[in-house]
Amino acid sequence: MNSAELIRNFLTERLGVVPHQIQPGALLADLGVDSLMLAELMFEAEDRFGIEIPSDLSPPRTVADMQSAIDALTPLKTG
Repeated sequence: MNSAELIRNFLTERLGVVPHQIQPGALLADLGVDSLMLAELMFEAEDRFGIEIPSDLSPPRTVADMQSAIDALTPLKTG
């Protein structure tokens, strides 16, 4: 699973977002992501990818911002 799949699954399963609405430029707030849901999504990413998201990270505004934040912290895996 990559970051895009994690975000898509989280938004569809937890918030009932229709998959075609999950576009890179979509605002997380418009998809129903409030501060609590954002924290849950970040915790999910930490658990899934074995990363630590810094507490001083600016909150991502879009799906692409969230994906970039996760990807920047995820070590490259080979294989």
